[in-house]
Amino acid sequence: MTQLLLDRPPALLVLEDGRVFRGDAYGAVGETLGEAVFSTGMTGYQETLTDPSYHRQVVVMTAPHVGNTGVNTEDPESSRIWVSGYVVRDPALRPSNWRSTKPLEDELRDQGVVGISGIDTRALTRHLRERGAMRVGIFSGDEYAGASATVLADRVRTAPSMSDAALAAEVSTTEPYVVEAMGERRFTVAAVDLGIKAMTPQLMAQHGIEVHVLPQWTTFEEVAALSPDGVFFSNGPGDPASAESEVALLREVLDARIPFFGICFGNQLLGRALGFGTYKLKYGHRGINQPVMDRRTGKVEVTAHNHGFAVDAPVDRDTDTPYGRVRVSHVCLNDEVVEGIECLDIPAYSVQYHPEAAAGPHDAAYLFDRFVQMMEAAR
Repeated sequence: MTQLLLDRPPALLVLEDGRVFRGDAYGAVGETLGEAVFSTGMTGYQETLTDPSYHRQVVVMTAPHVGNTGVNTEDPESSRIWVSGYVVRDPALRPSNWRSTKPLEDELRDQGVVGISGIDTRALTRHLRERGAMRVGIFSGDEYAGASATVLADRVRTAPSMSDAALAAEVSTTEPYVVEAMGERRFTVAAVDLGIKAMTPQLMAQHGIEVHVLPQWTTFEEVAALSPDGVFFSNGPGDPASAESEVALLREVLDARIPFFGICFGNQLLGRALGFGTYKLKYGHRGINQPVMDRRTGKVEVTAHNHGFAVDAPVDRDTDTPYGRVRVSHVCLNDEVVEGIECLDIPAYSVQYHPEAAAGPHDAAYLFDRFVQMMEAAR
């Protein structure tokens, strides 16, 4: 069972700019490096931990109390925990939920996820908001109790940056698989797995879609062999500027006028395929309480986000591209970041946020209906 707080070994969190936070070990004991980011969700930590988009990132939870519902076998979004490290203020002593099968800390320890607890996560979050997301290391155990913070910071600065990182192939399925349609099969969709979450093909299946989940390195010929009614690009980690093969595949899909829908990383790749640039946000959007406006309807949605990059497209006018006119369809109301793109002359659209968030709001579930309508119109 999980150790009591008093039994925890010491731990240090060291940022690349030299800032140090001292606390207690949480999860596995050892060393980990990654990019420090914060998530503002007050629930749904199991989805956060198992979202492949968090590959190579150390997640700081802004909610102070974490672990009170334990973990279960129903909510993971993938087969493993993907975060590189986990930072919480007050870990729960024991889980209290009828679906819980295991304490969260036991799951972190069993999967080798190094974390830290007992630090001022509010101060750490404010630091990241002011200075921006940066590389970080967590070092726990007695061997680090007297370690030099300067030496550890030097080690942190040797970790690879998230800029220019091509990571989708590291989280993608290695073999194609099929998620059958629920009820009558109405459509076939080729879903390119760039870090897909399990809920995505499940929601499509509920709409009568047979989903063929394909590896990141899939060719257009392999996609076309399925005679799909639509193509989907998933969320995923890394810098969209490095995703040359994915953008090339998407351009072939657009050239063939196959209906396209993208989420998160898929939105950034659609932006690149259309000729827009992308850029790294100062500290990103991560959490389940981000306000986004659907500019088609004027409706404001509370949405779930996990992205550190964004599309650089004009929000005040339509843009002419090699694929016709393109419009920014959704905008974040906090900072005017582009949160969705729709093509006006070909069947393609995408959103930056996560309409399939299992633990988050469901305001954006209609986007799967739009995909169905697009495929129906293309027939």
